[in-house]
Amino acid sequence: MNYEAVIGLEVHVQVRTKSKMFSRTAAGYGLPANTLTDPVVLALPGALPVMNRAALDQVVKAGLLLGCEIAAVCKWDRKNYFYPDSPKNYQISQYDQPICAGGSVEIELPGAARNVMGEHKRIPLTRIHLEEDVGKLSHDAGGSVIDFNRAGTPLMEIVSEPALRSADEAFAFLTALKAVMIYGGISDCDMEKGQLRCDANISIRPAGEAKLGTKVELKNLNSISFVRDGIAHEIRRQLAVAERGGTIVQETRDYDGQTGASQSLRSKEMAHDYRYFPDPDLMPVRVDEAWKARLRAECPELPFDRQRRFLERYQVPYTITSVLVPDRELGDYFEEVAQLSGEPHLAGNWIINTCLQFLNDGQLAGVPDLRTKIPPARAADFIRKRAAGAITSAAAAGVSSAMLTGTASTDEIIKAQGLDARADAGELEQWCRDAIAGNPKALADFKSGKESAINGFKGPVMKAAKGKADPRQVDETLRRLLAQA
Repeated sequence: MNYEAVIGLEVHVQVRTKSKMFSRTAAGYGLPANTLTDPVVLALPGALPVMNRAALDQVVKAGLLLGCEIAAVCKWDRKNYFYPDSPKNYQISQYDQPICAGGSVEIELPGAARNVMGEHKRIPLTRIHLEEDVGKLSHDAGGSVIDFNRAGTPLMEIVSEPALRSADEAFAFLTALKAVMIYGGISDCDMEKGQLRCDANISIRPAGEAKLGTKVELKNLNSISFVRDGIAHEIRRQLAVAERGGTIVQETRDYDGQTGASQSLRSKEMAHDYRYFPDPDLMPVRVDEAWKARLRAECPELPFDRQRRFLERYQVPYTITSVLVPDRELGDYFEEVAQLSGEPHLAGNWIINTCLQFLNDGQLAGVPDLRTKIPPARAADFIRKRAAGAITSAAAAGVSSAMLTGTASTDEIIKAQGLDARADAGELEQWCRDAIAGNPKALADFKSGKESAINGFKGPVMKAAKGKADPRQVDETLRRLLAQA
């Protein structure tokens, strides 16, 4: 029997705010254990919560970016459970009146490497609600310790419909969702810091059947790659159970990304197990049209919309936009340089092949540092000179490097380093004649119609010119002389 997988994701995203969800204590990461606490976080008697409006702003903005319906009224509920990471023995969350309903995440369907924008699909969402995070437990041979620094941090839960059909689609969903959250300034989504966490609900059913199978929740998926690997592992496990006539049990399983194995943790809880009831210390919240309009004005262009615009407006290849678009600041930098220089293709190539290398090798501390050291106007001047042939491709890296370390103009750097690409026309023609005379086989191949044979002459010409000849002028001169040969 043929089966298909049915996958739904529950994604927890820490919301970027200065303070915690219901107290004035700072939200942060990497500080000494249990220093970001107060009576509210630790649930000391008499301490009362006060809602952080900035956190609700961020979730409403996320809902607007993802096309959700924003509730006119939302309320707070207590989700009751006993666990050491929850000092109150309940979590303030939203149950039957979440802030956002519906919406979708646009994904690019997985496939082989390609140089054009592929097929896209929208994954519908069930809801987005806001709650507070819990503390962090650490275990070792000596026992367990708890750090409440994370407890109370605003946490957004994004729940998808069971509309994903493969581990690769789940990977694409998380990648796209992460980009939207970062673009919107809603979260940094650093999984190593726990800012993005994901649980997956996975089931299988006979292909073509509408009824859902028994779902298994997979937890502790602490990287996007582990999400993909864990889901693929669970699908294989369930298929093996079905093929030997066994019964899939509804449960929660722990996936170990290092070993690629999973184990049962517990039977899956149902909503009634948490005994939800409205929080008596917090009033419902009304979100009016003026509130939504203010946040809608702050919403940026979505990543895939920006990529489509770059492809259409600037006519740059998909391979370039796929590198530029995921980093919002890098995309902003490209667009400014492209508009100022009028050479978007050259600008894109220079940014991804030269500037990213500077970032990767530590010469730059992020895109803001690139913008400071090579402002868009200065970069555009360099790109225009590249387009005019005043700087060869061989000299471009040297000029770019010099631009990082000083404030000299492009012309000053070219003059100081002797990198001017404009060779004497008479010299260039002689170098081309010598190259043609020195390679009769390439000449015969070219005249017989083998276009690529022209490259056999370009190497000797560039060597004679010591890299200072403009490649376009070399090509034009060679073609003129070859036509006469």
